[in-house]
Amino acid sequence: MSTKLRLILGVLGCVFLLTSCPSGLKNGNPNSLKVGKKSTVTGLAYNNKKGGFQVNKSYKGPIVGPNLVFIEGGRVTLGGGEEDVMKRNDNRQRTVTIQSFYMDETEISNLHYLEYLDAIKRDSTLNAYTAALPDTTVWLDELAFNDPYVTHYLRHPGFRMYPVVGVTWKQSNDYAAWRTAVVNKNVAFPKGKPRNRKNPIANMESGLILPEYRLPTEAEWEYAAKAMIGTQQEDENQENQRIYPWDGPSMRQPFGRTRGQMLANYKRGRGDYSGLAGRSNDGAMITAEVYSYPANDFGLYNMAGNVNEWTMDTYRPLTLDDVNDLNPARRSEAQDPAKLYDKGNSLINDNAKVYKGGSWADGPYWLSPGTRRYLDKDASSSTIGFRCAMFAPGKPTKR
Repeated sequence: MSTKLRLILGVLGCVFLLTSCPSGLKNGNPNSLKVGKKSTVTGLAYNNKKGGFQVNKSYKGPIVGPNLVFIEGGRVTLGGGEEDVMKRNDNRQRTVTIQSFYMDETEISNLHYLEYLDAIKRDSTLNAYTAALPDTTVWLDELAFNDPYVTHYLRHPGFRMYPVVGVTWKQSNDYAAWRTAVVNKNVAFPKGKPRNRKNPIANMESGLILPEYRLPTEAEWEYAAKAMIGTQQEDENQENQRIYPWDGPSMRQPFGRTRGQMLANYKRGRGDYSGLAGRSNDGAMITAEVYSYPANDFGLYNMAGNVNEWTMDTYRPLTLDDVNDLNPARRSEAQDPAKLYDKGNSLINDNAKVYKGGSWADGPYWLSPGTRRYLDKDASSSTIGFRCAMFAPGKPTKR
């Protein structure tokens, strides 16, 4: 082959490469992180100074909000893994797929909620502040002396990192909405200045707006609690289901230096909330700090015990039969209207919201992720708190 022919073929090859990569990328096709200099379908340049379509070229992947852990989605079998001792038949096993999402690694603590109350007190009305206050009287019991918790549990510094309780389903949603606004403002304008000075507009296309914080769906909560990623095999099979958010049927650490220690905060038996003085079995008579006990395989703390947690879902006995098998959730009475239930003998209505996880006052049965209970959205308890979740728009990247 002559030198002249080689030169011609080389030029033709360069022309082919340039025309086959209209985006201007040197290394392959465009993706969400590297879209190139111009559109692959119109040929128009991005970020033209004369007013072309503006693309945030500095986007390096989704920003992960504070306290959130990435939960990789996948196929899972929802439902109870133990005998249905309540005879409700409302947690039958069913295979579904859950999209990837984020979840708080801990329950929302008293300190987190006091931060919210302080902001509401400064920036809103007295009525809004009053409506946001947890009901501290949930600790009262005519046949017990729990009165000190009424005045101390929420506000005393000794309980700062204990989970907030006495909050309703509605209050939990209001907190999530406030948190969304505060976090997005801080992400887009840290220290009051725009993160992207070339394009200070913080809109969805900029990548500087996080999806909303919200309560997790019941399916998301159960999927995250089981953390079956820790049992994944090479052939995509999972050898066993998990009764609890850890392997095995025991409530104690089975091996290692911490062998014999409790894996969760729960009520071991009648009158036994903590064990003996000097040899406490779970370290807590009521709640414990939100980072207590080992995290599960997703890195989430207290997905069993400590406090039950509100979920987004409206309760129905047959939810697992009715909902979609992709990202299942029941947000209304669809296919199972409240009028079908006897108002005189049933608490099932559109205000009944699902909570899960078990608490410091519950036996082991309720610590299994498949179990489910419900309470009116305007009611509260000393055994119910919450944590937030968030939609995952793409895979997270380290920053």
